Amino acid sequence: MEFTYPDVGATLTGDLPAGYTHLRHSRVLRVPFEEAAEALMTWQVQHRLGMRPLPSAPRVAPGVKVTVHLAVLKAPCGIVWVIEEQDRAGWAYGTLPGHPESGEESFLLERLPDGRAKVTITVFSRPGSLLTRLGGPLVTLTQRLFLRLYARALDLYAKPANDKDQMM
Repeated sequence: MEFTYPDVGATLTGDLPAGYTHLRHSRVLRVPFEEAAEALMTWQVQHRLGMRPLPSAPRVAPGVKVTVHLAVLKAPCGIVWVIEEQDRAGWAYGTLPGHPESGEESFLLERLPDGRAKVTITVFSRPGSLLTRLGGPLVTLTQRLFLRLYARALDLYAKPANDKDQMM
């Protein structure tokens, strides 16, 4: 895969590279770990947020490519790493040519002693197109919002998608 940044896999090590905006958001979920993990590993979180992921496989796996569509935006990504263990599950995708940003985003679930999950979403990114360069701080604010929405979507996953409990 031809990633648009040199620091592929940095979200796994936690040693985020200089020269990027770094964002991190954690949330303890109300849903059981197993439910959250299944939703995360099968693109359901993106669907819940109204995105249209078009993956090359129905389940997250190393080497899978996905283009995420949101309104008029198209964001090609490739899966960088995947963890599926008894008490941890997650993955990261990195930007591919044509993505408006350059960088990586990871989603990591950890099982808590009571069976619930804690999700941590980590991002390092910088503008990858003229549009995101012009967007400046607005792009970062939008990314912060989406980190929170991703976590909330995982938390609400066990509820029907037409539930009146909205994500905002």
